[in-house]
Amino acid sequence: MSHLRHQRTWMVLIFLLAVTALAGGVWRYGYLQALEQLARRAEADLALASDRLSTELQVYQELAVLLTDHPMLVGLDDPTRRKDAQAQLLEVADKTAALDVAFADVTGRILVSANGLTTNDVSDEPYFRRAMQGALGSDHGLRAPLDRRAYYYAAPAFDAAGQVRGTVVVVADVASIELAWPGSAPAVFFTDANGEVFVTNRFELLYWTRPDSGVGLVPPEGPAPEFRAAQTGAHDIWNIRWGPYVPTRALHLQRHLPVVALTGEILVNAAPARRLAWLQASAVAAICLAFGAMLFLATERRRTLAQANAVLESRVAKRTQALSEANVHLRQEISERMEAEAALKRAQADLVQAGKLSALGQMSAGISHELNQPLMAIRSFAENGTQYLERGRSEKAGENLSRIADLAHRMGRIIRNLRAFARQESEEVRQVDIVAILDSVIELTGARMRQDSVDIRFARPDHPIWVRGGDVRLGQVFVNLLTNAADAMEGQDDKCIRIDVNETGPLTVTVRDTGPGIDLPDKVFEPFYSTKVVGVSEGMGLGLSISYGIVQSFGGDIRGENAPDGGAVFSVQLEPWQAEQAA
Repeated sequence: MSHLRHQRTWMVLIFLLAVTALAGGVWRYGYLQALEQLARRAEADLALASDRLSTELQVYQELAVLLTDHPMLVGLDDPTRRKDAQAQLLEVADKTAALDVAFADVTGRILVSANGLTTNDVSDEPYFRRAMQGALGSDHGLRAPLDRRAYYYAAPAFDAAGQVRGTVVVVADVASIELAWPGSAPAVFFTDANGEVFVTNRFELLYWTRPDSGVGLVPPEGPAPEFRAAQTGAHDIWNIRWGPYVPTRALHLQRHLPVVALTGEILVNAAPARRLAWLQASAVAAICLAFGAMLFLATERRRTLAQANAVLESRVAKRTQALSEANVHLRQEISERMEAEAALKRAQADLVQAGKLSALGQMSAGISHELNQPLMAIRSFAENGTQYLERGRSEKAGENLSRIADLAHRMGRIIRNLRAFARQESEEVRQVDIVAILDSVIELTGARMRQDSVDIRFARPDHPIWVRGGDVRLGQVFVNLLTNAADAMEGQDDKCIRIDVNETGPLTVTVRDTGPGIDLPDKVFEPFYSTKVVGVSEGMGLGLSISYGIVQSFGGDIRGENAPDGGAVFSVQLEPWQAEQAA
């Protein structure tokens, strides 16, 4: 009897060790998978923050370039013209939220300034020396007397002989750019070449510097806070005590931004990934323990019955009592097992919901994809407007500025619609002209198509065709289809996109290209499915997924297939606008 009891004890211990090892393996695997998803979302957030910073700073760079040829900066030796130029520069600074806008001669002496620079001589500044060489100069630092963080841009102004006659200096306020960032975003900070935090959405980290060890940050004053770095798989995990608004255990990623001479870094809370891994490991351990308990109870029950049969004649009463107690115990165990199974199902439902929320958070990376084409159009119109101004054709320049304003307004509406899509909101369905939308999309993507030598053939109807939908989001669908078709035909000699509107039967718009076709038509509308090169900004695999949701929200349908003679064909079926729908 003692030997059997000792044997059962060892078997239970071995079983518990096996369950512990299995649960540990599940925890490790689940933790790495959760970190992988967290890393993808963090990369998208860091790319979005980096693009936002670069874009907002680029506005001031382009402002400096545009002002170099302005007539108000000519003949500043005259005090009257200098006073008028200062008033105009002050108006420019007020409208663009720049800290200062100034013009310096070839010696570095400030001739005119909107708000007054720190010094009247900028000859020793690196951005001025760069501009005097005929190139764009930039630098960053603290601006006296208020020690405000500033980013400096300098653009050379040339005379009629092509010689540098002076420099336009634009000073951007970094703090005002930070105030426009969302406060609920992960901790993001940008460090310069000296390892100092110069831009961040966590103001308590400003001016922290990176020590010689190359990792972590230390405050400008006081002792260094607690910091430990560990490598989990391919991910860098930081254990830090930097403040209440910085996660204690964080996934760390970084990205170099050579355009603004900064390095972007992000810290994303890794605690949810650990909780998810613990939940998975606990579920597996509970299942194994429940199964082992059932086997153990079955074994014990069989042993009890065998002993009872051996003494059946002499211990009938005791055997009956033992069987009753065993049955009660068994029912109790079954009830506990059913409760454990119910708890497991609830935990699995929570895991599914958590996965949905994680995928929805990753879709914010599509904003950079949706704004790429309008930004290219704005840049093209701005460059053309500059040339028109140089030629004295102000009416043409005014038309380009109007187009830029329309595109900026459209970009705002695109951002609003993408945000509404992420929150499961929808734009009000109304009457829109699909022909006008296609014309706008062709115009918007025209520069890209001409650059890639893509021939667009649009069988344009000569009358409006009214459908149910929204002009911004339907335009987004066809921009995605045209740009995807252009990407698919990259490297080919024959590049042609044909657009047809079929009014017979269901109203259908088809977009057909001469590319290699679709590898997996059944998966083309799934999120994150992409045939583009991994790592490029245009290859996130979200465009067609978003387009599918937009068309479905308008009561339509979108399909993708391969043409019999080669190329891909996307068909967008829309509902026509009926007169009684407006009532």
